[in-house]
Amino acid sequence: MSQLEPLMRRNFIEYASYVITDRAIPDLRDGLKPVQRRLLHTLYEMHDGRFHKVANVIGETMKLHPHGDVAISDALVVLANKDYFIERQGNFGNLMTGHAAAAARYIECRLTPLALETMFNPAITERMQSYDGRRQEPVALPSKLPVLLMLGPEGIAVGMATRILPHNFCELLTAQIDLLGGKETRLKPDFVQGGSMDASLYDNGRGKVVLRARIEARDDKRIVITEIPFSTTTESLIASIETAAQKGQVKIGSIDDYTTEKVEIEIALPRGVYAREVIPQLYAYTDCQVQLSSNIVAIVESKPVELTVTEAIAHQTDQLLKVLKAELSHELKVLEDQMHFITLEQLFIEKRVYKRIEKAATEDKVLKAVRDGMEPYQKKFVRPMVEEDVERLLQIRIRRISQYDIDRYNRELDEVKAGIREREKKLANIKRTARQYLTDLLQKYGKQFPRRTKVTHFEEIDKKAVARTDIKVSYDSESGFFGTKVRGDKFQLSVSEYDRILAISRDGSYRVIGVEEKMLIPGKVIYCELFDPEKGKSFTVVYRDKKRVAYAKKIKIEKFIRAKEYSLVSEGGRVDFLLEEDKPGKVRIEFEPRKYQRLHEATFDLDTLEPTGVHTRGTRLAPKPVVKISRG
Repeated sequence: MSQLEPLMRRNFIEYASYVITDRAIPDLRDGLKPVQRRLLHTLYEMHDGRFHKVANVIGETMKLHPHGDVAISDALVVLANKDYFIERQGNFGNLMTGHAAAAARYIECRLTPLALETMFNPAITERMQSYDGRRQEPVALPSKLPVLLMLGPEGIAVGMATRILPHNFCELLTAQIDLLGGKETRLKPDFVQGGSMDASLYDNGRGKVVLRARIEARDDKRIVITEIPFSTTTESLIASIETAAQKGQVKIGSIDDYTTEKVEIEIALPRGVYAREVIPQLYAYTDCQVQLSSNIVAIVESKPVELTVTEAIAHQTDQLLKVLKAELSHELKVLEDQMHFITLEQLFIEKRVYKRIEKAATEDKVLKAVRDGMEPYQKKFVRPMVEEDVERLLQIRIRRISQYDIDRYNRELDEVKAGIREREKKLANIKRTARQYLTDLLQKYGKQFPRRTKVTHFEEIDKKAVARTDIKVSYDSESGFFGTKVRGDKFQLSVSEYDRILAISRDGSYRVIGVEEKMLIPGKVIYCELFDPEKGKSFTVVYRDKKRVAYAKKIKIEKFIRAKEYSLVSEGGRVDFLLEEDKPGKVRIEFEPRKYQRLHEATFDLDTLEPTGVHTRGTRLAPKPVVKISRG
């Protein structure tokens, strides 16, 4: 074992690190998990403006992703249903109903304009070898969006998990604009399913939110659910309502699902039940109200880091600045190269340097003629001329020496210079450039992504207050059974599922029970009523022990363990009277007849009793065995 331990420890650490960094946890830079990144990169490589069969996309992605087609297919469907980066054609399932997508061979997809504009730039993308070394894949996409908070990914790794709630596209970009301007904003989640949300316990990415379905009372007898909480489907919601109805928590007549593109679940109510009563019960007992916890964990510099929303948006705003700076620097370099060669071409033609090569007899002399001819004009060069520039000058077509092309050179040179000045200006004030970029994105795409979840505050629902109070229970004196499924002849009560019932038997045993379907209570029950644990219940108990000696006591039943049996009298005793009155009055005691007995009966005033403990013996009423006790 000692030899295997280091091997197992090393291999487990490697496995855990792989799962964390290369499968389950998204990278903060582009907000994507590896499978999502490989999918988007493959779609970009395949992009020709037309839709592609999802089966083909999966096949191409498998060249980069080592975990099979099912993982890729599931990731593609999830990413497509986010509506940001993948445009769908065909049945990609339904988030509202929970229906699965059609087979990959029947559906098609392509990148959205938003993805093409914000997620890709091959010129500045860092690449690495794929798992088999045959291809190159991005280390991270050069994303210019706060993708991590837009998508709201979830993942379970070894020893850690991430659950990031999705946020609104427009609000995220507005927060970035504010951040670049030195302001701070507080962001709250937004869910495509809509509904309403109480985010009072959501602390900047930590804590939880409470979500509710949108429920309308069309009339007193008809309720319609038009939006459902995130993490539920119409099927799971209906199942939770039916379960609550079976438990007696909600009373409904029928439930019908008319959901198509929009959610519509209609609940009809039975006689005597009204919408104003049932709606709070739906929130209290079903998935019409759910809680979601948030825990933002992302890969930062190859390590998992726990973040707040503010930290995540700040990191991704820094990423935006880096990407914009890299893009502008690359464009500037391209323009400078273009200006350099236009200048060389212009000098080569206008100064008739090409005339020098007419008499050159060898290739070396041709090259030398060009170099010598251009040397006097070095001060006008953008940068020093290299051999590659000489080769390009020699490849100029003969028509380029016309006056028309000479004029065109001047126009192109002016355009390139204007482009260089523009890029230099943007680079000099990169934050202003970023704000303008985000503003343009908002104007272009903002209308596609309105807030769907209404932010509000919910009053906490007291389940006891809204619980049904018409659950029928009763006691059958012949069989000794008690409950909702017992057709009893005594103690017929209407209760709620939260009520407690105190049952006391003739033998002095008692128990506090909940609402049960069917349970056996030993001994003949003489008292069975609702019991308030906070107030307790006071009694005057008159009983005889197994020797038929009479006792009385004033007690208060308070503390209990649910369904546990307790006793008011000693073993073998019998309760004669269980009195609830504040002033129970007197009792008459008849003694057991004996030879030479002169006293046959006595009375005792119960009002003189002092309160005592439930399990104490109490006050002895007479020293003799008693055959009968009666009131008065």
